[in-house]
Amino acid sequence: MENNLSNRINALEESATIAMAQKARELKAQGIDVISLSLGEPDFKTPEHIQKAAKDAIDSGKFFAYPPVPGYPELRKGIADKLKKENNLDCTPDNIVVSNGAKHSIANIFMALINPGDEVIVYAPYWVSYVELIKLAEGVPVVIGGTLEQDFKAPVEELKKAITPKTKAIIFSSPSNPTGSVFTKSELQEIADEVLKHENVYVISDEIYEYINFIGEHVSIGSLPGMFERTIVVNGFSKGYAMTGWRVGYICAPLWMAKACNKMQGQFTSGVNSIAQRAAIEAITGDQKPTRKMAETYKKRRQLVLEGLSEIPGIKANQPGGAFYFFPDISAFFGKSDGETTINDASDLALYILNKAHVSVVTGEAFGAPECIRISYAASDDQLKEALKRLKETLGKLK
Repeated sequence: MENNLSNRINALEESATIAMAQKARELKAQGIDVISLSLGEPDFKTPEHIQKAAKDAIDSGKFFAYPPVPGYPELRKGIADKLKKENNLDCTPDNIVVSNGAKHSIANIFMALINPGDEVIVYAPYWVSYVELIKLAEGVPVVIGGTLEQDFKAPVEELKKAITPKTKAIIFSSPSNPTGSVFTKSELQEIADEVLKHENVYVISDEIYEYINFIGEHVSIGSLPGMFERTIVVNGFSKGYAMTGWRVGYICAPLWMAKACNKMQGQFTSGVNSIAQRAAIEAITGDQKPTRKMAETYKKRRQLVLEGLSEIPGIKANQPGGAFYFFPDISAFFGKSDGETTINDASDLALYILNKAHVSVVTGEAFGAPECIRISYAASDDQLKEALKRLKETLGKLK
């Protein structure tokens, strides 16, 4: 019966992060103590004032009808006000479309922007869904990358070489999933200078980890001269507000693009869950102290994990500037064996770590960097310490 499936679904890869999380859950169901460092999911609870806003919305009985497709006006205004104040983006609520998470926002963008054969330049290492969503829209991903020594940021020379007459868009995340790298204002200006040389090339800037930034001010490329009309900013509530399950993301885009995504969303999903939107209004307009406190905790955990990884021979890691990931080079283990299992690549190592150390991580192959693995430190200090202990012991058996 699988032969009856469409070519597009047969060509679509399963999300590696979700697949590894499923394997970890299967082991946990067998009673095995698995420490999950695979999903990019905050381990904090959604702040109480945000939960209360959702409860109040339910109790009021006012928000059970279909919400507007692009989001409630109050939420779009709150987002636009935030982007003006914090990101220097000269936008209005009409530039905002609220979707079912940032992933949905990105899918809307590609489906609305890309024609068959259009090229999209993807900065690698990249979030796992970028390439698959480009392919789903019948576009062609063109990958450019930077090394660990370059903080995983592709030099602008690579961008210049990659742009062709078929280039329609460029996509990157800053702070980055999976590397935690953060583009500086001068680095973003270099990208902007090149983009402005090419008519009808647009930047998709994924800023979902904006609030988990350890190097200072977050800069949106859309705030640079001439770039607002050439930039589609993607953001959301999952990471900064610990609202992954609420599924609320958004874009800030030129009016023509916002209208296109609204049109697309109107056919695919309509508006985002009404109660989740009421919670999001409180998140973006209410008390920001819990968000800052979470970021401070992540920064402390980053140091804990950096010190732990530095004590494991064969692992080479840099210090990420944001998000909550390490993306170490583990190629030193390729070809090694514990006498039972031989490690040929990062996927082998990720499975070896899961089965032997009972710690779940994600292969770097899924992110366009087959010499690396991704480790999330969105876990408690005790879990991180135990995971690092297990990693050191287990990897030490590979000779």
